[in-house]
Amino acid sequence: MASLHLILKTNLMEALKRRFEESWKMPDRLIINRILSGEKELFEILLRRNNQTLYRAVRSYLNDADDIRDTMQDAYLKAYEKLEQFRGDAAFSTWLVRIGINEALLRIRKQKRNSVLSISTTKATQAHISQISDPNQMNPEKQTIHQETRHLIENAIDQLPEKYKVIYILKEVEGMDNRDIAACLALSDSNVKVRLHRAKNLLKETLLSLSGNTPVFEFGNEHCDRIVDFVMKHI
Repeated sequence: MASLHLILKTNLMEALKRRFEESWKMPDRLIINRILSGEKELFEILLRRNNQTLYRAVRSYLNDADDIRDTMQDAYLKAYEKLEQFRGDAAFSTWLVRIGINEALLRIRKQKRNSVLSISTTKATQAHISQISDPNQMNPEKQTIHQETRHLIENAIDQLPEKYKVIYILKEVEGMDNRDIAACLALSDSNVKVRLHRAKNLLKETLLSLSGNTPVFEFGNEHCDRIVDFVMKHI
């Protein structure tokens, strides 16, 4: 009897897994229709599809990890509550990012009113910014260079003014097109292009400033020590 129960449970789990995998392939619009018809468990698919994009958008405005998490949660809950208002004029991700940005701005206004937290801009997201090889495939020295390069770029993006930073991240990191960015931020296409151009110029200036006083290709520290040790042992 126990083994039969285990078999039934296993079969049920496999069926649910297959159903979820099949649902994952569906377009957003169809998933939304099914959620509105009562299959609310499918909302998980929309969360997993959009977590990274929403995170990066919200992180353009907020610095504190808890604030980012809470804002993302609030955005998802609001999106679920208003899901029937989604008309499909733009991608669901665009609609969701707009909700997330509004929630982030609302949180900032609350913080200012309560004087609880100082408002600061965020560090930029990590993945795929510097287009360097997978660090897991690098030797320790290359991994160090990878980390330092990434931090340098993140620091530069972090110094961009907020209105330029969010556009740079959505465009260059998330790969969103100008039309969707304009919809997210309630801007014109031309305004998006102008701000993106300005963001790139500011980023170049900041990178030059950050790296200007940093010596490169130095022959010192452990490199020097190894050469000295080797030569002294062989003379």
